[in-house]
Amino acid sequence: MATDRPMQLGMIGLGRMGANLVRRLTRDGHRCVVYDVSDSAVKELEGEGALGAVSVADLVAKLDKPRAVWLMLPAGVVQSTLHELIALLDPDDVVIDGGNSYYRDDIARAKQLATRNIHYLDCGTSGGVWGLERGYCLMIGGAREPVQRLDPIFRSIAPGRGGAEPTPSRTRTDGTAPEGYLRCGPNGAGHFVKMVHNGVEYGMMAAIAEGLSIIRHANVGEADRTVDAETAPLRDPQAYQYDIDVAEVAEVWRRGSVVGSWLVDLVADALARSPELADFTGRVSDSGEGRWTVLAAVDEGVPAPVITAALIERFQSQGGGEFADKALSAMRSEFGGHAERKG
Repeated sequence: MATDRPMQLGMIGLGRMGANLVRRLTRDGHRCVVYDVSDSAVKELEGEGALGAVSVADLVAKLDKPRAVWLMLPAGVVQSTLHELIALLDPDDVVIDGGNSYYRDDIARAKQLATRNIHYLDCGTSGGVWGLERGYCLMIGGAREPVQRLDPIFRSIAPGRGGAEPTPSRTRTDGTAPEGYLRCGPNGAGHFVKMVHNGVEYGMMAAIAEGLSIIRHANVGEADRTVDAETAPLRDPQAYQYDIDVAEVAEVWRRGSVVGSWLVDLVADALARSPELADFTGRVSDSGEGRWTVLAAVDEGVPAPVITAALIERFQSQGGGEFADKALSAMRSEFGGHAERKG
Protein backbone atom coordinates (compact mmCIF):
# COMPACT_ATOMS: atom_id res chain seq x y z
CA MET A 1 0.00 0.00 0.00
CA ALA A 2 1.40 3.38 -1.00
CA THR A 3 2.44 5.85 1.67
CA ASP A 4 -0.02 8.58 2.60
CA ARG A 5 2.91 10.98 3.12
CA PRO A 6 5.10 10.85 0.00
CA MET A 7 8.49 12.51 0.40
CA GLN A 8 11.57 13.21 -1.69
CA LEU A 9 14.96 11.65 -0.94
CA GLY A 10 18.36 11.87 -2.57
CA MET A 11 20.36 8.63 -2.63
CA ILE A 12 24.12 8.65 -3.17
CA GLY A 13 25.49 5.15 -3.71
CA LEU A 14 23.56 2.65 -5.79
CA GLY A 15 25.16 -0.64 -4.87
CA ARG A 16 22.97 -3.61 -4.11
CA MET A 17 21.47 -2.14 -0.95
CA GLY A 18 21.33 1.48 -2.06
CA ALA A 19 19.55 0.58 -5.28
CA ASN A 20 17.05 -1.65 -3.49
CA LEU A 21 16.31 1.04 -0.92
CA VAL A 22 15.41 3.33 -3.82
CA ARG A 23 13.23 0.64 -5.37
CA ARG A 24 11.41 0.08 -2.11
CA LEU A 25 10.81 3.82 -1.68
CA THR A 26 9.61 4.47 -5.22
CA ARG A 27 7.26 1.49 -5.06
CA ASP A 28 5.70 3.08 -1.99
CA GLY A 29 5.16 6.42 -3.72
CA HIS A 30 8.22 8.42 -2.68
CA ARG A 31 10.30 10.42 -5.17
CA CYS A 32 13.99 9.59 -5.34
CA VAL A 33 16.87 11.47 -6.93
CA VAL A 34 19.83 9.13 -7.41
CA TYR A 35 23.56 9.40 -8.06
CA ASP A 36 26.39 6.90 -8.35
CA VAL A 37 29.83 6.90 -9.94
CA SER A 38 28.42 4.17 -12.21
CA ASP A 39 26.31 5.75 -14.96
CA SER A 40 24.69 2.39 -15.70
CA ALA A 41 23.44 2.10 -12.11
CA VAL A 42 21.82 5.52 -12.40
CA LYS A 43 20.23 4.70 -15.76
CA GLU A 44 18.84 1.43 -14.45
CA LEU A 45 16.96 3.19 -11.67
CA GLU A 46 15.86 5.97 -14.01
CA GLY A 47 14.10 3.22 -15.95
CA GLU A 48 12.29 2.28 -12.75
CA GLY A 49 11.00 5.75 -11.94
CA ALA A 50 13.85 7.52 -10.15
CA LEU A 51 15.29 10.86 -11.26
CA GLY A 52 18.96 10.53 -12.16
CA ALA A 53 21.76 12.97 -11.36
CA VAL A 54 25.16 13.28 -13.03
CA SER A 55 26.99 14.53 -9.92
CA VAL A 56 26.55 15.21 -6.22
CA ALA A 57 25.93 18.87 -7.04
CA ASP A 58 23.30 17.93 -9.61
CA LEU A 59 21.57 15.69 -7.07
CA VAL A 60 21.43 18.48 -4.49
CA ALA A 61 20.10 20.94 -7.09
CA LYS A 62 17.24 18.57 -7.94
CA LEU A 63 16.07 18.22 -4.34
CA ASP A 64 13.41 20.38 -2.71
CA LYS A 65 14.28 22.22 0.50
CA PRO A 66 14.66 21.16 3.23
CA ARG A 67 16.61 18.37 1.57
CA ALA A 68 17.18 14.82 2.74
CA VAL A 69 20.24 12.99 1.37
CA TRP A 70 20.97 9.35 2.15
CA LEU A 71 24.55 8.06 1.77
CA MET A 72 24.80 4.32 1.09
CA LEU A 73 28.56 4.08 0.68
CA PRO A 74 31.53 2.07 1.97
CA ALA A 75 32.76 3.52 5.26
CA GLY A 76 36.07 4.52 3.67
CA VAL A 77 34.53 7.03 1.24
CA VAL A 78 31.84 8.54 3.46
CA GLN A 79 34.01 11.39 4.75
CA SER A 80 35.20 12.55 1.33
CA THR A 81 31.65 12.45 -0.04
CA LEU A 82 30.36 14.25 3.02
CA HIS A 83 32.99 16.96 2.57
CA GLU A 84 31.77 17.58 -0.97
CA LEU A 85 28.13 17.43 0.07
CA ILE A 86 28.29 19.80 3.03
CA ALA A 87 29.35 22.73 0.86
CA LEU A 88 26.19 22.30 -1.21
CA LEU A 89 23.62 21.99 1.57
CA ASP A 90 21.62 24.57 3.52
CA PRO A 91 20.56 24.83 7.15
CA ASP A 92 17.82 22.37 8.17
CA ASP A 93 18.82 19.87 5.47
CA VAL A 94 19.33 16.28 6.67
CA VAL A 95 22.14 13.85 5.83
CA ILE A 96 21.65 10.15 6.61
CA ASP A 97 24.57 7.72 6.62
CA GLY A 98 22.99 4.31 6.05
CA GLY A 99 26.23 2.35 5.68
CA ASN A 100 28.43 0.73 8.30
CA SER A 101 30.43 3.68 9.55
CA TYR A 102 32.14 3.59 12.94
CA TYR A 103 29.83 5.17 15.49
CA ARG A 104 32.62 7.40 16.85
CA ASP A 105 32.95 8.94 13.39
CA ASP A 106 29.22 9.70 13.51
CA ILE A 107 29.67 11.71 16.69
CA ALA A 108 32.39 13.83 15.07
CA ARG A 109 30.47 14.24 11.81
CA ALA A 110 27.31 15.31 13.57
CA LYS A 111 29.26 18.04 15.37
CA GLN A 112 30.81 19.11 12.09
CA LEU A 113 27.44 19.44 10.36
CA ALA A 114 25.88 21.15 13.39
CA THR A 115 28.18 24.14 12.86
CA ARG A 116 26.22 24.71 9.63
CA ASN A 117 22.86 23.80 11.22
CA ILE A 118 22.63 20.68 9.08
CA HIS A 119 21.14 17.57 10.70
CA TYR A 120 23.03 14.29 10.68
CA LEU A 121 21.50 10.86 11.23
CA ASP A 122 23.34 7.54 11.39
CA CYS A 123 21.14 4.69 10.28
CA GLY A 124 22.33 1.11 10.66
CA THR A 125 20.61 -0.84 7.90
CA SER A 126 20.18 -4.61 7.97
CA GLY A 127 18.42 -6.63 5.32
CA GLY A 128 20.96 -7.78 2.78
CA VAL A 129 19.91 -9.60 -0.36
CA TRP A 130 16.26 -10.03 0.58
CA GLY A 131 15.60 -6.57 1.98
CA LEU A 132 13.88 -5.37 -1.18
CA GLU A 133 10.93 -7.65 -0.57
CA ARG A 134 11.17 -8.28 3.18
CA GLY A 135 12.12 -4.78 4.26
CA TYR A 136 15.16 -3.49 6.13
CA CYS A 137 15.66 -3.30 9.88
CA LEU A 138 16.71 0.27 10.69
CA MET A 139 18.66 1.37 13.77
CA ILE A 140 18.76 5.17 13.85
CA GLY A 141 20.85 7.68 15.79
CA GLY A 142 20.29 11.42 15.88
CA ALA A 143 18.04 14.20 17.13
CA ARG A 144 14.33 13.45 17.45
CA GLU A 145 13.02 16.17 15.13
CA PRO A 146 14.73 15.10 11.88
CA VAL A 147 14.01 11.44 12.68
CA GLN A 148 10.32 12.25 13.10
CA ARG A 149 10.37 14.40 9.98
CA LEU A 150 11.62 11.50 7.90
CA ASP A 151 9.33 8.95 9.53
CA PRO A 152 7.52 8.18 6.22
CA ILE A 153 10.86 7.31 4.62
CA PHE A 154 11.87 4.95 7.44
CA ARG A 155 8.40 3.41 7.57
CA SER A 156 8.47 2.58 3.85
CA ILE A 157 11.93 1.00 4.07
CA ALA A 158 11.20 -1.08 7.18
CA PRO A 159 9.38 -4.44 7.10
CA GLY A 160 6.29 -3.27 8.99
CA ARG A 161 4.37 -5.19 11.63
CA GLY A 162 3.85 -8.14 9.32
CA GLY A 163 7.59 -8.83 9.33
CA ALA A 164 7.34 -10.88 12.53
CA GLU A 165 4.76 -12.32 14.89
CA PRO A 166 3.82 -9.98 17.76
CA THR A 167 5.88 -10.49 20.91
CA PRO A 168 3.48 -12.29 23.27
CA SER A 169 4.53 -10.49 26.45
CA ARG A 170 4.88 -7.02 24.93
CA THR A 171 2.45 -4.57 26.50
CA ARG A 172 3.84 -1.34 25.05
CA THR A 173 1.64 0.22 22.43
CA ASP A 174 3.92 3.14 21.56
CA GLY A 175 7.17 3.19 19.64
CA THR A 176 8.22 2.12 16.17
CA ALA A 177 10.23 -1.03 16.98
CA PRO A 178 7.36 -3.37 15.96
CA GLU A 179 7.44 -1.68 12.55
CA GLY A 180 11.11 -2.59 12.11
CA TYR A 181 12.79 0.77 12.74
CA LEU A 182 13.91 2.51 15.91
CA ARG A 183 15.55 5.71 17.02
CA CYS A 184 18.12 4.20 19.37
CA GLY A 185 19.41 7.48 20.81
CA PRO A 186 21.53 10.50 19.85
CA ASN A 187 24.18 10.57 17.14
CA GLY A 188 26.22 7.38 17.00
CA ALA A 189 23.60 5.25 18.76
CA GLY A 190 22.23 3.85 15.52
CA HIS A 191 25.55 2.64 14.22
CA PHE A 192 26.52 1.47 17.73
CA VAL A 193 23.51 -0.86 17.80
CA LYS A 194 24.19 -1.98 14.22
CA MET A 195 27.85 -2.58 15.11
CA VAL A 196 26.86 -4.93 17.92
CA HIS A 197 24.21 -6.50 15.68
CA ASN A 198 26.95 -7.43 13.22
CA GLY A 199 29.16 -8.73 16.02
CA VAL A 200 26.32 -11.01 17.10
CA GLU A 201 25.98 -12.07 13.47
CA TYR A 202 29.67 -13.10 13.47
CA GLY A 203 29.03 -15.43 16.40
CA MET A 204 25.85 -16.90 14.95
CA MET A 205 27.44 -17.53 11.57
CA ALA A 206 30.47 -19.18 13.17
CA ALA A 207 28.31 -21.48 15.31
CA ILE A 208 26.18 -22.57 12.34
CA ALA A 209 29.25 -23.18 10.17
CA GLU A 210 31.07 -25.13 12.88
CA GLY A 211 28.00 -27.24 13.61
CA LEU A 212 27.58 -28.18 9.96
CA SER A 213 31.29 -29.02 9.78
CA ILE A 214 30.99 -31.41 12.75
CA ILE A 215 28.07 -33.11 11.01
CA ARG A 216 30.03 -33.37 7.76
CA HIS A 217 32.87 -35.16 9.56
CA ALA A 218 30.62 -37.58 11.43
CA ASN A 219 32.01 -40.40 9.24
CA VAL A 220 35.58 -40.01 10.49
CA GLY A 221 35.40 -43.48 12.06
CA GLU A 222 35.15 -45.03 8.59
CA ALA A 223 38.50 -43.64 7.44
CA ASP A 224 41.89 -45.23 7.94
CA ARG A 225 43.84 -43.17 10.46
CA THR A 226 47.57 -42.91 10.86
CA VAL A 227 48.80 -44.80 13.91
CA ASP A 228 51.87 -43.13 15.36
CA ALA A 229 53.00 -41.10 18.33
CA GLU A 230 52.08 -37.83 16.66
CA THR A 231 48.43 -38.61 15.90
CA ALA A 232 45.79 -38.78 18.59
CA PRO A 233 43.81 -42.01 18.17
CA LEU A 234 40.05 -41.97 17.61
CA ARG A 235 38.85 -43.71 20.75
CA ASP A 236 35.50 -45.00 19.46
CA PRO A 237 35.52 -45.24 15.66
CA GLN A 238 32.21 -47.07 15.71
CA ALA A 239 30.55 -43.95 17.13
CA TYR A 240 31.46 -41.95 14.01
CA GLN A 241 30.08 -43.98 11.11
CA TYR A 242 27.50 -41.53 9.76
CA ASP A 243 27.43 -40.30 6.16
CA ILE A 244 25.01 -37.43 6.69
CA ASP A 245 23.85 -35.18 3.85
CA VAL A 246 24.80 -31.75 5.18
CA ALA A 247 22.76 -29.91 2.55
CA GLU A 248 19.64 -31.75 3.67
CA VAL A 249 20.40 -31.00 7.31
CA ALA A 250 20.59 -27.29 6.53
CA GLU A 251 17.31 -27.60 4.65
CA VAL A 252 15.50 -29.34 7.49
CA TRP A 253 16.87 -26.84 10.03
CA ARG A 254 15.03 -24.10 8.12
CA ARG A 255 11.67 -25.56 9.16
CA GLY A 256 10.52 -25.42 12.76
CA SER A 257 14.01 -25.54 14.29
CA VAL A 258 15.01 -23.15 17.04
CA VAL A 259 18.17 -22.39 15.04
CA GLY A 260 16.17 -21.74 11.89
CA SER A 261 17.10 -18.28 10.65
CA TRP A 262 17.94 -16.19 7.65
CA LEU A 263 21.56 -17.28 8.08
CA VAL A 264 20.56 -20.94 7.84
CA ASP A 265 18.51 -20.01 4.76
CA LEU A 266 21.63 -18.58 3.15
CA VAL A 267 23.88 -21.56 3.85
CA ALA A 268 21.14 -23.99 2.76
CA ASP A 269 20.94 -22.18 -0.57
CA ALA A 270 24.73 -22.26 -0.94
CA LEU A 271 24.85 -25.99 -0.19
CA ALA A 272 22.06 -26.64 -2.69
CA ARG A 273 24.15 -24.96 -5.38
CA SER A 274 27.50 -26.37 -4.29
CA PRO A 275 27.19 -29.38 -1.91
CA GLU A 276 30.93 -29.44 -1.20
CA LEU A 277 31.09 -25.64 -1.19
CA ALA A 278 33.69 -25.84 -3.95
CA ASP A 279 32.51 -22.44 -5.19
CA PHE A 280 33.80 -20.77 -2.03
CA THR A 281 37.37 -20.04 -0.98
CA GLY A 282 36.93 -20.32 2.78
CA ARG A 283 38.15 -16.77 3.28
CA VAL A 284 35.79 -14.68 5.39
CA SER A 285 36.22 -10.92 5.42
CA ASP A 286 35.59 -8.65 8.39
CA SER A 287 34.43 -5.19 7.46
CA GLY A 288 35.08 -3.61 10.84
CA GLU A 289 31.94 -4.03 12.92
CA GLY A 290 33.15 -7.20 14.66
CA ARG A 291 36.42 -5.54 15.63
CA TRP A 292 34.61 -2.46 16.90
CA THR A 293 32.19 -4.60 18.90
CA VAL A 294 35.05 -6.41 20.63
CA LEU A 295 36.80 -3.10 21.34
CA ALA A 296 33.57 -1.74 22.88
CA ALA A 297 33.25 -4.86 25.02
CA VAL A 298 36.80 -4.35 26.29
CA ASP A 299 36.16 -0.66 27.01
CA GLU A 300 32.95 -1.52 28.86
CA GLY A 301 34.46 -4.47 30.71
CA VAL A 302 31.74 -6.72 29.28
CA PRO A 303 32.65 -10.38 28.51
CA ALA A 304 32.05 -11.23 24.85
CA PRO A 305 33.92 -14.53 24.32
CA VAL A 306 31.73 -15.85 21.49
CA ILE A 307 31.94 -12.71 19.35
CA THR A 308 35.67 -12.40 20.05
CA ALA A 309 36.32 -16.01 19.06
CA ALA A 310 34.27 -15.56 15.88
CA LEU A 311 36.32 -12.50 14.97
CA ILE A 312 39.60 -14.36 15.53
CA GLU A 313 38.28 -17.22 13.41
CA ARG A 314 37.79 -14.77 10.55
CA PHE A 315 41.37 -13.58 10.93
CA GLN A 316 42.45 -17.22 10.68
CA SER A 317 40.45 -17.69 7.46
CA GLN A 318 42.24 -14.68 5.97
CA GLY A 319 45.64 -16.28 6.53
CA GLY A 320 46.44 -14.15 9.55
CA GLY A 321 47.50 -17.21 11.51
CA GLU A 322 49.78 -18.68 8.86
CA PHE A 323 53.03 -17.49 10.43
CA ALA A 324 51.94 -18.67 13.87
CA ASP A 325 51.07 -22.08 12.39
CA LYS A 326 54.55 -22.30 10.86
CA ALA A 327 56.12 -21.27 14.15
CA LEU A 328 54.18 -24.01 15.96
CA SER A 329 55.24 -26.48 13.31
CA ALA A 330 58.87 -25.43 13.70
CA MET A 331 58.77 -25.79 17.49
CA ARG A 332 57.14 -29.20 17.25
CA SER A 333 59.75 -30.29 14.73
CA GLU A 334 62.59 -29.17 17.00
CA PHE A 335 61.08 -31.25 19.80
CA GLY A 336 61.60 -34.32 17.61
CA GLY A 337 58.18 -34.49 16.09
CA HIS A 338 57.27 -34.99 12.48
CA ALA A 339 56.20 -31.51 11.41
CA GLU A 340 56.21 -31.02 7.69
CA ARG A 341 59.02 -29.07 6.07
CA LYS A 342 59.13 -27.63 2.59
CA GLY A 343 61.46 -29.23 0.10
